[in-house]
Amino acid sequence: MIYFASDFHLGVPDWEGSLVRERKLISWLEDVRKDATAIYLMGDLFDFWFEYKTVVPKGYARLFGKLAEITDSGIEVHLFKGNHDLWAFDYLEKEIAVKLHRVGEITILGNRKFFLSHGDGVGPGDYGYKFLKSVFENRVNQFLYRWIHPDIGTRLGSYFSKRSRLTKMLKEGVELKRSNELSREPIVLFSKEMSSKDPSIEFFIFGHVHHPEILKLSETSSCIILGDWVRHFTYASFDGDKVELKKYIPETAKTV
Repeated sequence: MIYFASDFHLGVPDWEGSLVRERKLISWLEDVRKDATAIYLMGDLFDFWFEYKTVVPKGYARLFGKLAEITDSGIEVHLFKGNHDLWAFDYLEKEIAVKLHRVGEITILGNRKFFLSHGDGVGPGDYGYKFLKSVFENRVNQFLYRWIHPDIGTRLGSYFSKRSRLTKMLKEGVELKRSNELSREPIVLFSKEMSSKDPSIEFFIFGHVHHPEILKLSETSSCIILGDWVRHFTYASFDGDKVELKKYIPETAKTV
């Protein structure tokens, strides 16, 4: 069995709230490892993450310990970088053997073809974000940011991440609203176009949008949006034949 989950945003809205979700994530990892051949974390594992050469953000010891335990047992764990953790470089690969993916990619799982991506910057439009992402991914800018003292740089990044709409919604205890219909989301438009060009891709899997859904693109292909671990606690499983979207409740898994 192969598992996919996305958008955990650990670190917000505060330490206590983040720890509750971190423990739930660890519980899920312990449950799925019983029959997992691979686990794909599809981005935004953290709400803010920046690696200095010798320093990483404080916290997440429980999660790192569990991930190391899983990879040590021979189960592959993959992380596709999202827009909140795009400054992950090599720490997770070197320390806990997580395979890091920096861009979306086509891959064969079992005997089925998948397109996997966090989803940020994919598809038409959103040019403001695409420009901002290119600024953040620029090696010169990353080098310059490393010259900021870690205590200041981490606090600065965390400050801006905690001013996001997501953090505000968490504090107010309300649901995140999508701005339009899922069928109009750039990742869905991208999937439709790519599916028409390459009908052999059966499953497009994304995070980023936060709303769990399986959208049929054609008779042979589907777009799976994983939801999040902020409100929905959803994930997908692939048994070699079909992909199912499920909600995690400790001791059980309810199909969405």
